Amino acid sequence: MKINQIIREKRKALSLTQEQIADFLGVSTPAVNKWEKGSTYPDITLLPALARLLKIDLNTLMSFHDDLTEIEIENFVNEVDKTVQEQDYDTAFQKAINKIHEYPTCEKLIYSVILYLEGALVFCNVSESNVSEIEQYRETYETFYRRLATSEIPQIRDTATSMLISYARNRGDFSKAEELINSLPFSTIDKDRQLAILYQRQERYQDAEKIWEHQVLKGVTEIQAALANMLEIALLEKRENDANFFADMYKAVVCQFCFPKWMCYNAHLQLALAKKDKDGSLSILQKMLPAMKKEWNPQDYPLYRNANVSNSAFFSSRLAKTIIDELANNEEYAFLRDDSEFEELIAQLKD
Repeated sequence: MKINQIIREKRKALSLTQEQIADFLGVSTPAVNKWEKGSTYPDITLLPALARLLKIDLNTLMSFHDDLTEIEIENFVNEVDKTVQEQDYDTAFQKAINKIHEYPTCEKLIYSVILYLEGALVFCNVSESNVSEIEQYRETYETFYRRLATSEIPQIRDTATSMLISYARNRGDFSKAEELINSLPFSTIDKDRQLAILYQRQERYQDAEKIWEHQVLKGVTEIQAALANMLEIALLEKRENDANFFADMYKAVVCQFCFPKWMCYNAHLQLALAKKDKDGSLSILQKMLPAMKKEWNPQDYPLYRNANVSNSAFFSSRLAKTIIDELANNEEYAFLRDDSEFEELIAQLKD
């Protein structure tokens, strides 16, 4: 990383403005702006004060090395792995730390090397050695994870935060783990999942189970939506076998996970209506529409015993009315309306 990038990133990390840097050093704001753009460099007499202000040493500030490339990082990690296998873990550790000192602001290097060493620690002979030695390694890794947790690269930041959560959880610092989880922005890390694991470790089983139940509900709902859309695509592309498969899969998932009975018919109704299969559509509707008026209490099932989900009777009754109106009025479903069974079914449900 070049000096202008170091100045800019360290200033932002300390929440300082260019104006504040200029005031502290007795220079103009445009001068600081030019430093950060790389069009000019600070006067050599300002470097010690600038380094102190940015809370770094002169060696870091004066590091004119560009970051390592992805290939260079990959090759170095392979070197570290070879050292672990052919020599020992500590030699590999020292090699990695020396490289990090050479490129102290290269987050991708730190990220790749520390994650490798973290994983290797479990499988190497060091795991059978003195516990305090292992803890010393992990203290070093945790320090790096704290640095990486402020990265502007989402993957690095999220993984580092996840590792910090794991460290706090494993040493029993549950309040710190929860603080880290709740501080997470929207990201690839599932906050609920992290909390559920934390609650299990704290023996707060009901709290953990409640979260897992919601995870099941959320997951099945997402699978429903995915299968319904895949079914629709298959129908649009006239892939009948695939459409039948997706409809069968939809029914299996919904029924297996104890969702309301009427939902089990949903995909096959979509399929029958698309095919303009009058007999098939009527057969499904005769089972599905009455079922929509029945109450579904999630708490009746072990999967959702603690989930705070209200029964769906009101919602499904409203939806049934919408479906009836759609079938009775939409021209797309006119093929059903000249059938006496359909008229009788609609009349019964309206009553």
